[in-house]
Amino acid sequence: MLRSYSAADVHAALGYPELIEALREAFKRDGEPMPLRQAYEVGVDGAPARLLTMPAWIRGEAVGVKLVTVFPQNAERGLGAVSSLYFLLDGQTGQPRATIDGEALTNRRTAAASALASSYLSRADSRTLLIVGTGHVARHLAAAHRAVRPIEKVMVWGRNPERARALADTLVRQGANAVPVTDLDLALPQADIVSCATTSTEPLVKGALLRPGTHLDLVGAFTPQMRESDDAAISRCRVFIDTYPGALAEAGDLLQPIAAGSWSADRICGDLHELTSGAKAGRLDRDEITLFKSVGAAIEDLAAASLLVNEANPNSRAQPPE
Repeated sequence: MLRSYSAADVHAALGYPELIEALREAFKRDGEPMPLRQAYEVGVDGAPARLLTMPAWIRGEAVGVKLVTVFPQNAERGLGAVSSLYFLLDGQTGQPRATIDGEALTNRRTAAASALASSYLSRADSRTLLIVGTGHVARHLAAAHRAVRPIEKVMVWGRNPERARALADTLVRQGANAVPVTDLDLALPQADIVSCATTSTEPLVKGALLRPGTHLDLVGAFTPQMRESDDAAISRCRVFIDTYPGALAEAGDLLQPIAAGSWSADRICGDLHELTSGAKAGRLDRDEITLFKSVGAAIEDLAAASLLVNEANPNSRAQPPE
């Protein structure tokens, strides 16, 4: 039976502790590499529009694909520019199992991946979180990080102070001790964890301002032209990534220092598979500065979608043919 899950269903069902553990198990598997996201131009009469596809599978268990459309001209129609839908299929029979709101799924799995990395890379006693950005993903980062660290204070910075205040108010209603900040440079040295979720093309985080022991989480900047940190931040940190193919194809925070000759890819300390499997060590001491750069991986969507459907309908799994 094909089921449909709204954004509200996704947010209600995917608690962060359970979702983080589902991602941990997904990355721990030594599975086959998944394709990078593919983009296609689908605009009409010269108007820009793109279709993105992100497939993933675990043979014999589950198959899924996320479809994303980006139609910038939708603002003129009173519509959002980005739409997304996830399709989950049974890995034994290929039969459709569910359609899922793609934006909600993406927001939650992205925040959960950051928290998963933080569980290896931030100090266990991290108590102050700085969120840089006020968009859709940013509003989920506090809850995810609070699921793995004893966060006592959340600072929120955004280019638009009103939006930063609004997000801080939202986080307060969710039970966090959150305050807006207007000076990013002053906030950076106060944070144990800095989590960025923006589409910036200019560095926001200055490496010189990061105090020893900080963990820097870079969630936004998912194209080579974007970046959230300067070269000094990359150079000061032990750098970890979600996946090697994705990061080395899309992460402007890494690709731009590489192109400038100030950093090299062989300084990457590990990815989420290596961290979760124990093949690579995470944080080594209290004073080192760590960095996690994610661009998003299709296996995260598949793990989140499978958890959602299996937990909501434990008896709905298609049985393999006799």
